[in-house]
Parts: sequence; C-alpha cells; structure tokens
Amino acid sequence: MTTLHAPTTLHDPTTLHAPTTTLHETRAIAPDVLEQLRERDDAGATRRPVTDAEGGAPLRCCLRRSAAGERIVLVSYAPLRRWAAGTGAEPGPYDECGPVFIHAEQCAGPAGGPGYPAALHGARRMLRAYDARGHIIGGTLVELPVERAAEVDEVLRGVLADPAVALVHVRAVEFGCFLAEVRRR
Repeated sequence: MTTLHAPTTLHDPTTLHAPTTTLHETRAIAPDVLEQLRERDDAGATRRPVTDAEGGAPLRCCLRRSAAGERIVLVSYAPLRRWAAGTGAEPGPYDECGPVFIHAEQCAGPAGGPGYPAALHGARRMLRAYDARGHIIGGTLVELPVERAAEVDEVLRGVLADPAVALVHVRAVEFGCFLAEVRRR
C-alpha cells in the first residue's frame, strides 16, 4: 500500500499491471531551458562539454542514455525552481539544485510517448510528489528490474490520483539525481 504523506513508502511491484492508458506525461527539460543551462547553469556556472567515451549517461534533454562518442555536458539544474517560476509557487527549502546530463548541443528531444521514460530506468527510483506550493508531500520507492520499467506508469497513475499532487519528480535513489518531471495531461 502506498501512502503519499509518509516520507518514503515502498510500492509492492507484485501488484502492478501494465497500464491501459497514460493519463500523465513525462517531461524532459524544455528546449529553451536547455539553451539557458548550456550558457549558464542554475548554479551560475558555465560548464564545459565533454565527449562521452563510454556512453550510458542519463540525458534529461531527450530522456535516453547517451551513446559512446556523443558530446554532453553536466550542469546544475533546479527543476522545482523552474516549475515554481511558471506557477507562482514558493517552494522555499524544497528548492534543490543538482547535476544533470544534457547534450552539449540542441537535440531532437524525447522520441518516446508521454509515459515513463523506460530508457532511464534503474532498479530503484523514487517518485517524489509535490503539491501546488512546491512542497514535498510524499514519495514512492519503486524497485523494479529494468525489464519491467513500463510498469512504473501504473505506479505514477496511483501517485497522481491524489488531487493534492501537482507534479512528480522521478529521481535516482543512489544519488538523488532528478531524471524527469511527470504531470497530469
């Protein structure tokens, strides 16, 4: 059972079923914000692009992993601050700035549909729910193997069923990194 108002809850993956419709959309970082981040990130720094020799970096511009040889840049990004600026919310201490990988130059953006970006899935993800003020109101820990990543859409539907939830941030558990934003459609 998932309780959104508990600090962290574990969703039972054995109860998941493949979703029939996706009533939410997963958003990459917007192209205009990406341009700003490439010039000066949310920590106020200008970062240098690198060639990703091995590939595998989780790219927040196109919601996939980098390929070997692609030019990427690691920038500081404040997703809640950016969202709050557009909504008039004041997240206060919930405003976080952290590292994200993006392409060094403009890319085509996400190729997938509106659902959960399975290409960025790891075995453990936190779905952090925020209210309209930008305050954390709960989190759901999802522990699913990569081959079952599509089932996260069902968990997201459950989280977004709570009318107090305005948006959800998908984060990596190990490093706390922001991966994507999810909102109702």
